[in-house]
Amino acid sequence: MYYSDSNIQRSSISQFMYKVYGWMAVGLSVTAVLSYYLATLPGFVESLVTHSWMFFGILIMQLALVMGLSFLIMRMNYVTALGCFLLYAASVGLTLAPIFLIYTTGSIYLTFLSTAGMFGVMCVYGYFTQADLTTVGNISMMALIGIIIASLINMFLKSPVMDYVISGIGVVVFTLLTAYDSQKIKMMAHQMMVDEQTRSKIAILCALTLYLDFINLFLFLLRFLGNKRSE
Repeated sequence: MYYSDSNIQRSSISQFMYKVYGWMAVGLSVTAVLSYYLATLPGFVESLVTHSWMFFGILIMQLALVMGLSFLIMRMNYVTALGCFLLYAASVGLTLAPIFLIYTTGSIYLTFLSTAGMFGVMCVYGYFTQADLTTVGNISMMALIGIIIASLINMFLKSPVMDYVISGIGVVVFTLLTAYDSQKIKMMAHQMMVDEQTRSKIAILCALTLYLDFINLFLFLLRFLGNKRSE
C-alpha cells in the first residue's frame, strides 16, 4: 500500500512539473516568435525605440501583470491566469524585438541555445539534488536586489566596465536561481494538497518564475555572446 501511494505521489509531482515546464516553454515560444516577427517590421521597432513612453508603458504593463499573477492568482479563474501569463509573454516579445536589430541573428540563436543548455542543467540539478538550496536562493535574491540598484545607478554613469560586471553577476545569480526555483517548485508540488484547478493555476505561476529566470539569464548572456551588427 505504501509503495502504491508513493508511486501515486511521484506521478502527481511529475504531472505538475510537466505542466510547469510545458507552460514555460509555451511562454518562451510566444515571446520568441513575436519578437522575431516584429523585428521584420522596422516601423514598429523604430516607434518603440524613439517613443520612450511606449516602451515604458509596456514595462509598466508587464510589472502589473507579474504583480497581479503573484498576488491575485487565487482570485482568478484558470483561463484568466493563463491569459495574463500569455499576455505577459507577448509583451516581453514586444520589448525584445529591438535585439534583432542590435545583434546578429546567429549570435542570438547561439545565446539562446547556450541559455537553454545552462538552464536545463540547473533545472535537473535543482530537481534531483539532495542539498538544501534555500541559502543559495536567499543569497541570490539579495544579489539580485544589488543588481537592480547597480543597474539604475549605471543608467546615469553609463560605464561599460560596470555594465559587464553587472552582466557577469547577473549570469551567476540567475543560474543559481534556476536551480533554487526548480527545487522549490518540486517541494511545493510534494506538499500540495489542493484541487486540480488550483494546482493548474499554481503551475502557471511557477512557469512564470522559471520563464523570468530563463529570460533574464538569456539577456545577461547576450551581452557577452552577442555580436553587434555593423553600423
